Amino acid sequence: MPKIIQSTLYSTLLLGILTSPAAAFSLNIKPISTFSTGIFDDGAAEISTFDPLSQRLFVTNASSNQVDVLDFVGGNLSLSTTIPLASFGATPTSIASSNGLLAVSVANEVGTDPGTVAFFDTNGNFKTSVTVGALPDAVTFTPNGRKLLVANEGEPAFSETLGQIVNPKGSVSIIDLLDPKHPTVKTADFSSFSKQDLENQGVQLFVDAFEKIEASSQEEFGIEDLFESPITPDRDIEPENITVSHDSKTAWVALQENNAIGVLNLETNEFSKVVGLGVKDHSEPNNGLDTSDRDDAINIENRPVFGLFQPDQLDVYTVDGITYLVSANEGDFLRIEGDLDGEEETFFEEDERINDLVLDPTAFPDAIALQEDDVLGRLQVSTINGDPDGDGDFDQLFAFGGRSFSIWEVTQDGLELVFDSGDAFEQITADLFPDFFNAEGEENNFDTRSDNRGPEPQGIRVVELFGRTFAFIGFEQIGGFIVYDVTDPENPFFVNYINNRDFLGDPEAGTAGDLGPEGLLFISAEDSPNDTPMLVLNNEVSGTTTVYSIEQVPEPSSLLGLLQVIALGCIAWKGKLSTTCKETSL
Repeated sequence: MPKIIQSTLYSTLLLGILTSPAAAFSLNIKPISTFSTGIFDDGAAEISTFDPLSQRLFVTNASSNQVDVLDFVGGNLSLSTTIPLASFGATPTSIASSNGLLAVSVANEVGTDPGTVAFFDTNGNFKTSVTVGALPDAVTFTPNGRKLLVANEGEPAFSETLGQIVNPKGSVSIIDLLDPKHPTVKTADFSSFSKQDLENQGVQLFVDAFEKIEASSQEEFGIEDLFESPITPDRDIEPENITVSHDSKTAWVALQENNAIGVLNLETNEFSKVVGLGVKDHSEPNNGLDTSDRDDAINIENRPVFGLFQPDQLDVYTVDGITYLVSANEGDFLRIEGDLDGEEETFFEEDERINDLVLDPTAFPDAIALQEDDVLGRLQVSTINGDPDGDGDFDQLFAFGGRSFSIWEVTQDGLELVFDSGDAFEQITADLFPDFFNAEGEENNFDTRSDNRGPEPQGIRVVELFGRTFAFIGFEQIGGFIVYDVTDPENPFFVNYINNRDFLGDPEAGTAGDLGPEGLLFISAEDSPNDTPMLVLNNEVSGTTTVYSIEQVPEPSSLLGLLQVIALGCIAWKGKLSTTCKETSL
């Protein structure tokens, strides 16, 4: 095991025990098996699902347009077979399973055209398929297995064939599986919500920006009607991910680019509301961020910037009858590019660096200093927010993503924020990986993502373990995953950070470990092949799937007990004490 990972395991075990105010134990999490496709940076391992009866893991491989079927006997991964998907579309985007039925979403070769969901049994035999919305991005079975929900992102794109921008409606396909041989599809979209309704809820829309582009498209691009369809708010909404209540009656849909969550009534199959998530104030204590990739240093500081939460994945849990959503606040922005008359053209670009903006002199009297590259100048922010008076300069600055995870109480009126991890993710990774702070997924470098969403928390799973509730959150850039105890939704605390990455290895040669986590999957002890709870991490950059075992570490009753726990943790990892542990053990 790489030395840097040994140090991380030791540090997180120690920190988890010392900083857990109410914990009776910490968690010992260790990788037990990895399967590698040998494919670098092409989405060869993105999302997975597990079938406990066959003891098989099914992993989407976008690079090869197939599902890799991995045998999982005894917790060791090996490739059993593959399920080819070329007859259904261009690339798989998500996978889920329930009661022996696999569902795989496949995007169309033309991304703005309808996609497909194909159903298979766990032996890979094709059962049936249905047509869904444009760019299906996530599939989720309801807990009762009765329905499959598909988040159709519907991203706008320039069509070279039409010579126009096509902007399909974002939607959720609701597939009724009462008769699995003949599933039926209903579509829930956002056409019932007016622009005013959505803006009153704080939903970020692109309608005004698109109308400005359309008005000048003849002069700028030589195209009279740049948009193929009417510019309406329902075409702005882009569903990203879905989580479902335990009673299968309500779904919450992450609308990432819109900084909002849609509430889907599964009894009426219609959206009941869309809730804007607001912003976090990075000028407040414990809400700092590192804003520059050109300062050659770790500088997590308070800044006059707001952060759009913009979650990617969501999960849900209940405490004392109250429902809570948990969000991984990755952040994202919209660009529309394409080939126009043989040249690459940018038709719309939401993101801009602060040093390229004109700042309002009243709001930012120190604008010249702030716009230096080593301060705020390099930070990417949204250009459709921040100029409420429309005078052309920016009175406020809105960065993409919260660089955090949040817990939201579900209320009658919508959602109420009860916890946000603030700047803890950057603080923890800076402490444990100071030489590779805010590294990107493709290269072992330093501070290259500070200007653009930092570690990018993307995947999230909330699970009950050993009588407590934990959130596992994956970091798409620096890698690995962090664990918080969320048993008390208002007072979560850090437990572990695990990163199975070797920063001294060569990413392209496949010697750098796991890179670019995308999907997280929890396997309970009841379903596990070795009777131990497990976490599966799919890594799209390294093309690897790694399985971790999760064990309980009892509370030490004294300092000696604490050191014994640390020593035992190290022994479990190496079979002997590592250098790090030798320096601290009795």
